[in-house]
Amino acid sequence: MTTTGWVDPGGSAGDRTRLWHQAQIAAGARVGADCTLGKGAYVGTGAVIGDQVKIGNYACVFGAVIASEAMICPGAMLLEDPSPRATTLSGARKGPSGYTRRPVRVGLGATIGAGAVIAPGVTVGARAMIAVGAVVTRDVAPHALVAGNPARPCGWACACGATLDPDLRCACGRAYALEDQVLACVDEGDRA
Repeated sequence: MTTTGWVDPGGSAGDRTRLWHQAQIAAGARVGADCTLGKGAYVGTGAVIGDQVKIGNYACVFGAVIASEAMICPGAMLLEDPSPRATTLSGARKGPSGYTRRPVRVGLGATIGAGAVIAPGVTVGARAMIAVGAVVTRDVAPHALVAGNPARPCGWACACGATLDPDLRCACGRAYALEDQVLACVDEGDRA
């Protein structure tokens, strides 16, 4: 593990995971093998990160569950508490146990674009693509491309990351079919 960042006592990072300057894995967070955490990235308590995940510079992951091969681009925020407050009603400062946990879930190979904000409790499906700066307040289907504030579906993403054409084909050779709003690969092209 290359580490110029830090892993708090009680946090863990898998084999070959790289932490760049000022990256932090908090106590109670687990990061898998072969991951990269960019400069200033933060993985908070309760987060579970799969293998081969990239978390970009200054991205913040608060308690999320992220499947393997996902990409969290620079400056993205994955939030956890749906109604955060600094203090209790009696004025006491809240500690880690004073927050409501509604973790974000990110599916296999999904991408969260730079500067995107994912609201607590949202599930982002496998291979979905969240556009730069999107504000996601609702679940995102696998392979869906969403953009805007609030984020709305605007297309479909191939497993390779490119946007599908109107016939649900990709320049990489893959072809998809849509049935009941579920996208399925029907032709791997030259990749079979």
